[in-house]
Amino acid sequence: IEDETQVSRATQGEQDNYEMHVRAANIVRAGESLMKLVSDLKQFLILNDFPSVNEAINQRNQQLRSLQEECDKKLIALRDEISIDLYELEEEYYSSSYSLCDSNDLPLCEAYWRQDFATLSPESLSVPLTAATAEQSVATSQSSTPSHPHVNGHGAGPTEHS
Repeated sequence: IEDETQVSRATQGEQDNYEMHVRAANIVRAGESLMKLVSDLKQFLILNDFPSVNEAINQRNQQLRSLQEECDKKLIALRDEISIDLYELEEEYYSSSYSLCDSNDLPLCEAYWRQDFATLSPESLSVPLTAATAEQSVATSQSSTPSHPHVNGHGAGPTEHS
């Protein structure tokens, strides 16, 4: 027996169904809010994780510095080899009969080294450079004497081809 003050069963069913839909929608909305909050926290952690970002930057700096040092060493070795070869070629040229230079002219490498020594401080010179310049100065003092024939059989000095 139903009371007259009570709502009918069909109306009560509709009300319960509507209430379930509203509660389900609230649960879904709360879940989406939690997922967005977790996503925001992950993004904040990734973007603002200063210790790991600083560590990655420091590691990259170390890699680049070691690469720079390696390149510098290779360039210095290459420069030393080229300067020695250039000196030998100039010595050959200036001592050959094909040379049209004056005996007082400096070879290009000596002029370069003298200019380089004037601009550099003694602390910035490396050991191979000082050894190469000492070798150059000894070789130029030996090659300036016209009595020594050179490797190609030509005498040293401009008097042969005049």
